[in-house]
Amino acid sequence: HHDFIEHQTERAPGVRILTVFLYLNDVPDGGGTRFPILNQTIVYPKRGRALIWPSVTDSDPNMKDGRTEHEALPVLQGVKYGANAWVHQREFKKVYEIGCV
Repeated sequence: HHDFIEHQTERAPGVRILTVFLYLNDVPDGGGTRFPILNQTIVYPKRGRALIWPSVTDSDPNMKDGRTEHEALPVLQGVKYGANAWVHQREFKKVYEIGCV
């Protein structure tokens, strides 16, 4: 899947420009994050490791960077816990608080 959502280009906070994924525990086997277009399995789960990737291109922050399509690989042994955050182009909460949406 990809974290870029096309219709968010028209919303006040803008699109997700970065994804931050934090691994919360060690996984004995499997559970990595794979980027198939790049043909890379970048990170295997280890407590405290973080993976950060862009959703957009450098030249146009409203254009999806297709290279960062990604998937979670199956956990072969143990359990994987993680947390993610998406960084948007502009402040996310304030526009809703002041009624700009």
